Amino acid sequence: MTHAVFIDGAAGTTGLEIAERLEGRAEFTLIRLDDAQRKNAGARREALNEADIAILCLPDDAAREAVELIDPANGTRVIDASSAHRTTEGWCYGFPELIGSERVANARRVSNPGCYPTGFLALVAPLVRAGLIPADWPYSVNAVSGYSGGGKALIERFEAEGAPAFRAYGYDMAHKHLPEMKAHAGLEHPVLFAPSVASAYRGMIVEVPLHLGAMENEPHAGSLRDALARFYESSAVVTVHNTAPVGELLLDKNAAPSDGMDLFVFGNEGGWNARLVAQLDNLGKGASGAAVQSLNLMCGLPETAGLRLPVA
Repeated sequence: MTHAVFIDGAAGTTGLEIAERLEGRAEFTLIRLDDAQRKNAGARREALNEADIAILCLPDDAAREAVELIDPANGTRVIDASSAHRTTEGWCYGFPELIGSERVANARRVSNPGCYPTGFLALVAPLVRAGLIPADWPYSVNAVSGYSGGGKALIERFEAEGAPAFRAYGYDMAHKHLPEMKAHAGLEHPVLFAPSVASAYRGMIVEVPLHLGAMENEPHAGSLRDALARFYESSAVVTVHNTAPVGELLLDKNAAPSDGMDLFVFGNEGGWNARLVAQLDNLGKGASGAAVQSLNLMCGLPETAGLRLPVA
């Protein structure tokens, strides 16, 4: 069976990378609009309703508008790569490792996780569920991303002459990812989020520092690592490492696209302090790769088909 897919916003970074992952796959036929049509509401409406699955790679307001263009009686299913519907009732959160592959497979409306929340939730949500770390803890997350996650304007800024080497932002404490991280980790308090951008095109490191000795049940860093390893033991996408690189983790300026995610738990002597770290491609598992993973599930195909994963 061939599935008709329309990428609304196909000219953007996320849309282009999704199309690359679908290129040459006989299971899909891409519905394409030329440059003159792609911002035409009538042409978009027709394409959205013709598709079996529409993937929205749009700003939030435009994504909401696209959903409104779909006839409710139509069978078009949606994967929204924007942040418009990540905590919206009736939408499935497209993180199959956390919510279950079957839920994604059966969903009509799927919201792609954000890149930073993907790393944070992969580390924290399983441990909160297991009762190893508390839901009412004041969590902080420090993260650095490649500049491609900021869209065309930030890409141009970082690739121009005199480009910055590093950008820290989010100082208004009101980043749009905060509700998503709180809701899907089951937390009682908003996360204190410190995002930044480095002069690498792609890649991301997300870190959650924990003073385990100050927690009531005093969990051990090794226990957290073991729990994460059990949680992801059947995943072909998420790898929990038993050993960590000595001294440093790097973002490679020449990194190839990747749809996997690597998790690490660094603990001090005694294990009472820990740094939980996720390393991923902000355009892979943090965006386009996650959308293709959900698309595979929704079409009844192998979950990792077309994904760029390390060879075992």
